[in-house]
Amino acid sequence: MAIELAEQDIERIANNSEPPTLENTILALERAAQPLERLQAIFGVYTSNLNVGPVPDIERAVVPKLAAYEDSVTQNSALFERIAEVHKNGSEQWTPAEKRLVEDRYRQFVRQGAQLNKADKAKLSQINTRLARLFTDFSQNILADEAGYVTWIEDREQLAGLPDSVVAAMASAAKQKGQPGKWAVTNTRSSMDPFLTYADDRSLRERVWRNYYNRGDNGDEHDNNAIIAEILKLRAQRAHLLGYATHAHWRLEPQMAKTPENAMELMMKVWPKAVARVAEEVADMQAVADRELGDGAIDIQPWDYRYYAEKVRKEKYDLDFNEVKPYLQLEKLREGMMWAAEQLYGLQFERVRGIPVFHPDVRVWEVKDADGKLVGLWYLDPYAREGKRSGAWMTAYRVQENIDRAVPPIVSNNSNFVKAEEGETVLISWDDAVTLFHEFGHALHGLLSDVRYPSQAGTAVARDYVEFPSQLNEHWLSTPEILNRFATHYETGEPLPPELLEKIQRAATFNEGFQTVEYLASALVDMKLHLVEDGVIDPDVFERETLDELGMPSEIVMRHRTPHFAHIFAGDGYSAGYYSYLWADALTADAAEAFEEAGGFYDEQTVQRLHEHVMSVGDTIDPAEGFRSFRGRDVDTSALLRKRGFPVD
Repeated sequence: MAIELAEQDIERIANNSEPPTLENTILALERAAQPLERLQAIFGVYTSNLNVGPVPDIERAVVPKLAAYEDSVTQNSALFERIAEVHKNGSEQWTPAEKRLVEDRYRQFVRQGAQLNKADKAKLSQINTRLARLFTDFSQNILADEAGYVTWIEDREQLAGLPDSVVAAMASAAKQKGQPGKWAVTNTRSSMDPFLTYADDRSLRERVWRNYYNRGDNGDEHDNNAIIAEILKLRAQRAHLLGYATHAHWRLEPQMAKTPENAMELMMKVWPKAVARVAEEVADMQAVADRELGDGAIDIQPWDYRYYAEKVRKEKYDLDFNEVKPYLQLEKLREGMMWAAEQLYGLQFERVRGIPVFHPDVRVWEVKDADGKLVGLWYLDPYAREGKRSGAWMTAYRVQENIDRAVPPIVSNNSNFVKAEEGETVLISWDDAVTLFHEFGHALHGLLSDVRYPSQAGTAVARDYVEFPSQLNEHWLSTPEILNRFATHYETGEPLPPELLEKIQRAATFNEGFQTVEYLASALVDMKLHLVEDGVIDPDVFERETLDELGMPSEIVMRHRTPHFAHIFAGDGYSAGYYSYLWADALTADAAEAFEEAGGFYDEQTVQRLHEHVMSVGDTIDPAEGFRSFRGRDVDTSALLRKRGFPVD
């Protein structure tokens, strides 16, 4: 019914007997299909957070129908003729936002095949419908492997080295899975990462590592390699139909980078410096292993990297993140995020009850501005559960708009922390704390939106720009104002000791080789996969050979190996676009230096420029122009190297 109502909206616009105008065509599209949009938001809640029971089968049935509907819109000849007419004629009376809206809508239709002949449109629809089904199958396979490959521990001696908080989380996970008295390492990053960092049992570290990095690559019914091969081939065919050399060229055209070559240039500027840093890190770790186990007893392997890096961190900086974790309470850090948002943007958060939620773990806050005016709603869904996709993300259930009336946004942050037993405190790692602030940055981008048209609201910006506000928001976590107030010991309430904060700051670029290489390896493989013109690829072979050609250190694997690379194979969103995090981090590093030059991250004038030119404007202006207005000049990419502690030459 929702699709039928949406189709009726589209037909009314396409068959309007009046001459096409901004109001009756472009703005009519902004108002169209609202019941379907609301239903898709609810559907997205289930597929991302509650993908159990009948939901997987429903998803397999519904997603192709949605793809077919989207094609029916962009391939509607009468509708495109009206859009093209409005685009051609233009008006000097249009605002800059209206001009951008018309240009973007026209380009969107062209890029989605509006100018193809009837036969090619049919081919394109077949490709898109098949891709939609493959994306769903890919995601379901990952969920199956995350649920199916749990590392169970029954012998307490195998827990040696693990902090009490991690052991407690593992016990809680086991209890939730119906096996009290045991300990479970679930197959998610939040569970895997601390285990590999602290567990003394090397064979168990290897098992946990293999479970996690072999998701979708186990040669069974949930293996994703054949799905990936078909996706890549179909993407290449689609790009050729649309007149592009490769899928990468098609995807990057509307982004800040514009071309794959520009994205590759930035990545390869950083890659060799990061690889060189990894060699130094491995040498330090090998020295520790040789000293502890005897010369040549082991060579550092991927399941050793986090474990020995932590030992080196303690040796070099006298910093043990075991000492930090008791100060990182999930709820206190949430309070810290809200406090920072109030200091920066005047936002006030008030917990509300009685609003329907999709799970008992979900909580809702009403967000108001400094004058008490409603800004929007913020949902928080922090805990892992069966049927919830791994990782952390932000979702806009409703975007801000002001065409006919002011519509406040509804946004959520979703994470996968292990829920503690009743009455116990949830402690998180420093990396998880960074991610918490990162995703909240996306939420703030959605909440602070102040535009007229929904398709330009909040995070609806270029893919390689959307991570800029979120990555910048990470910086507030490490400010003394946050740590002194909200990084308090879960038992004593004492704040993080100044000497511990100093150690964190001195070790800020420690292990940056690992962090950069594991990310960049994924970004480079993503781009190279989508630069193969015919898309005919054996994923496992391509991954291995590409990494060999790049000189990938053997002690590290890609952050997201191809068989479970959901960013690029669970949808088109980040395909040929995983480089975006690095591109955005170049902006982030330069923006952070603007705050440092102004004297701190709470400088009012700098915050005001950020709000005015970045956080509130959505896609009403070109992102390069927005950054230029904020910074006073174009981005200085050398700041990226300085941030990561790499040589700038």
